[in-house]
Amino acid sequence: MKTPAHIQTRPSTSPLGPMLLAASPLGLCGVWFVNQKHYPLDRALQAPTVASVASDASQAWLDQAAQQLTHYFAGHRQHFDLPLDLSIGTAFQQSVWHALLDISRGQTESYGALAARVGRPSAARAVGAAVGRNRISIIVPCHRVVGSNGALTGYAGGLERKVALLQLEGCLL
Repeated sequence: MKTPAHIQTRPSTSPLGPMLLAASPLGLCGVWFVNQKHYPLDRALQAPTVASVASDASQAWLDQAAQQLTHYFAGHRQHFDLPLDLSIGTAFQQSVWHALLDISRGQTESYGALAARVGRPSAARAVGAAVGRNRISIIVPCHRVVGSNGALTGYAGGLERKVALLQLEGCLL
């Protein structure tokens, strides 16, 4: 991935490991666990950038995202209220990512049901691929998507993190 020059980044920490946050002038555009599957390989994106006057909003969104994630992991935040930039993806991926936002905390949804909701009922595998390419982990809750039988299937951040996130949200005991 070639990094647009207008993206600001910052490292963050979590109980599940170090993270990288990214924001554009439109909003938060990345939350990754370091070295997860599909982690950005562009070294420019991995290095924290210095905020300029023109990117004050991006820097504020990074600060807010780090704070909201800290509160989420502490069990004090049920919902995120950040502007999101989901524009770095195909139209189909964007439709899937927007649909993920409708899966409430404490709930799960199958890939097939998600495919039906985006108007592509026979495209569960394509939906799975789009879910796997979600750039905004946790906040765009791809961890809430499960197999048709309720089985915990892949997660770009690792299955152990998916389990931990679902336990934190009360989906698993």
